[in-house]
Amino acid sequence: MDEARQKHQKREPLRIAILGSGKGSNCQSIIDAINAGTLNAKVVCVISDVENAFILDRARKYGIPAEFISAAPFKTKIEGEAEQKYLAALKKCGAEVIVLAGFMRILKQGLLKTFAGRILNIHPALLPAFPGKESWKQAMDYGAKVAGCTVHIVDEGTDTGPILVQRAVPILENDTPETLHARIQVEEHKAYPEALSLFAGDRIMQDGRRIKIRMD
Repeated sequence: MDEARQKHQKREPLRIAILGSGKGSNCQSIIDAINAGTLNAKVVCVISDVENAFILDRARKYGIPAEFISAAPFKTKIEGEAEQKYLAALKKCGAEVIVLAGFMRILKQGLLKTFAGRILNIHPALLPAFPGKESWKQAMDYGAKVAGCTVHIVDEGTDTGPILVQRAVPILENDTPETLHARIQVEEHKAYPEALSLFAGDRIMQDGRRIKIRMD
């Protein structure tokens, strides 16, 4: 067995915390990749800002610690006392990387500094094109021929962080926003485990905005 392979096998599983506000289909894709043995990681907790979010049910089904933490009084961000509660929960579970899976909140300085370079988000567009909401619809309205998804490191901006993984899909003549979004989600479920595998394998090298991948 060569040295690189031995080193890979000796690595401890990457400790992932997932934050989500909805159904958690990307959370499921990550759990599936771990269970299939294609991602050397462990989901150590799932946290939602929505009390009855289905993502919490997904986590509990697999025995993953899952909890609701209110973001009140804020409607669009995690800040102040709520941020401290999130930080305490993330530190308690020993999270190394934070995954945003449909988390509908803006992260502020406390979280961004504590987990600098280790918070990931997935956006349903080929950034830097079409940031913001309903980006698949933006692409169709613009007349783009290609759409897709981007996994990026979260920074202080909105969908502006360094890019890790991108996957493209064609925009077909008979597409509706719903059919296009569904095809993009299929690629999201491949892209997130792929990006996390790079972290799990310690293969990420950042040079300014550019992410370089260290070869095994």
